[in-house]
Amino acid sequence: MKKYKYLNMEKENGIGTIRFCRPDQLNAMNRNFMNEIILSLAEMNDDDEIKVVILTGSGRAFMAGADIKEYATQTDAEFMDFQKRGVKLYEGIEHSAKPYIAMVDGYALGGGFEIACACDLIIASENSTFGLPEVHLGLVPGGGGTQRLIQKIGINRIKEMLYLGGSYSAETMYNWGIINYITSKENLEEKTFEIAKKLTRRPSAAIGQLKRLANLSTSPIDFDKRIYDEGETVFNLFKTDIAKELINKFIKK
Repeated sequence: MKKYKYLNMEKENGIGTIRFCRPDQLNAMNRNFMNEIILSLAEMNDDDEIKVVILTGSGRAFMAGADIKEYATQTDAEFMDFQKRGVKLYEGIEHSAKPYIAMVDGYALGGGFEIACACDLIIASENSTFGLPEVHLGLVPGGGGTQRLIQKIGINRIKEMLYLGGSYSAETMYNWGIINYITSKENLEEKTFEIAKKLTRRPSAAIGQLKRLANLSTSPIDFDKRIYDEGETVFNLFKTDIAKELINKFIKK
């Protein structure tokens, strides 16, 4: 796998891992770091041996958002380019047919929280902290924070997080339905890989369609069209060899 300056990539038993490695800056994302993430996502998505991808951080953070020091030096054109490039990052996660798991230990703030929200599952240690603090800089989230969260929790909670720019514990995020599992710091990796291994044993074609249909449910497409799409999808999967094999295996049990 390709070597990068700000992240490490690993692959084992169908599980790909991308670890953010800028711990001295709480893995804050500058332009070069963002470009590396986009490239690493593409590499993971193009590798047929990889069935599920884990995103995680190093040191005290998953990711503490964008690099504000770089923000201050950007021209208007550079800042706009940074935001446009960010769209490709989130699309690399959401448009992939593979499930993505955010394994969070420590801070997941701003863009880091937005990356976690773009993932299919979030598994966090009990000492993790989440938030969208952009309002303190006179800004708003630029990576989908105002839009993706509404798909996960109610609008009053969203407004609280956005308007106050506060920090929230893993327990609160779990109670609000954003986090799937909370574990101790010591058991975080074991729990995450336990879930990832289960996903590798599921048929990739079915998982890919499930992800697409679940994401489709939040789109503005008419309900009747979405239901029709679901029916067409199950029929197309029914015709595949893997589905017939698994159905016959179930019957024999």
